[in-house]
Amino acid sequence: MKLIIASNNQGKIREFKQILQPLGYEVMSQSEAGIKLEVEETGRTFEENAALKAKAIFDIAGIPVIADDSGLEVDFLDGEPGVYSARYAPKGQRKKKILEKLKGVPFENRTARFVCCICFMDAQLSKKVRGTCDGVIGFEERGEGGFGYDSIFMVGEKSFAEITDDEKNEISHRGIALRKLAEVLK
Repeated sequence: MKLIIASNNQGKIREFKQILQPLGYEVMSQSEAGIKLEVEETGRTFEENAALKAKAIFDIAGIPVIADDSGLEVDFLDGEPGVYSARYAPKGQRKKKILEKLKGVPFENRTARFVCCICFMDAQLSKKVRGTCDGVIGFEERGEGGFGYDSIFMVGEKSFAEITDDEKNEISHRGIALRKLAEVLK
């Protein structure tokens, strides 16, 4: 099955391909499909934003689309940045902003989770799945891998930026949501 990923985020596209291609899906990004569109995320939830993106790209392409909206929720910050994760601060300042807001907050109060909602859409079906991964916000950036908030999000002794792609895909919010989606698509 051919699928378009409704995203221009290279990190997300890489993760989608790593998880879906071994399952037999031919996966292409929206730019590989020739679609130059940045869908405005006006929803109030991850689910609403994923559905907005999936519908916009499906309406153009007419072939199955998967779109996600994902982000980081920090409990001490009342769920911030949440659906605003990509717009929480200027690029390059997002992790710094969270670390600054958590300055002096003890480890046990730094709980957080990554959330991913994926929407699949084709002519017959629109289906949403959700995956979460619980962790803790570290005290500093650690690791060279990953993208986004990975270097401050700790699972056990390591940040998401310190583990391999395979390890991350096994436990991440996106990996969990994609496996749920694969079950639906069977």
